[in-house]
Amino acid sequence: MASHGTIQRPSTVAAPTTPTGRPEDSTGKTLDDFRRPEFRLVCPLSIPSSPEAASLRIIQNLAHFALYYTHFVWIVLFITLIPQRKVSLILLVIMTYVASLYLLLLRACPANFHLLRKIIDKRIVLGLIVMATMIELIATKAGLHLVITLAATVPLVLTHAVFWARNDFCVEKRGAGGGGGGGCEESVPLVDESPEIV
Repeated sequence: MASHGTIQRPSTVAAPTTPTGRPEDSTGKTLDDFRRPEFRLVCPLSIPSSPEAASLRIIQNLAHFALYYTHFVWIVLFITLIPQRKVSLILLVIMTYVASLYLLLLRACPANFHLLRKIIDKRIVLGLIVMATMIELIATKAGLHLVITLAATVPLVLTHAVFWARNDFCVEKRGAGGGGGGGCEESVPLVDESPEIV
């Protein structure tokens, strides 16, 4: 009953093969064409070699991941405000909307408005919005929630910033002049990328 009266015959067409006798797929490539000669598992987390390297890594990662760190802190603050502080939650959402609207308008401005961009610096305006949000949270008696959120998230953000080696996988600096002194420095890659594949 499963075939409903059709007669199934064996196929007379053989699977295409390469001159070496290996089967190939419909694109004409063998399985060996898709295999990688080696697989590297690279962990972007590493311990910095010195306090100076750690502080440099914090500065670079705070600049690179600023949006993600801000979203992380915002989400935790949002979750902590949900059960008890509805007015504070609404003010937080309004200030987030204001900041997003400002960033969108700044992006919509043509690049030739240098005077506007110098007068209204993005960092100053966003700093003022953050300060206004903190004042609103304190005024609506959600200051304790803000302090607890910052106390819980800032150490996590700083820990991530210290241990995350940036996507270029450079973790240390070494002097290019061969001496141990200061001067010109270059980055040492975490993974040695030699042209030879073993």
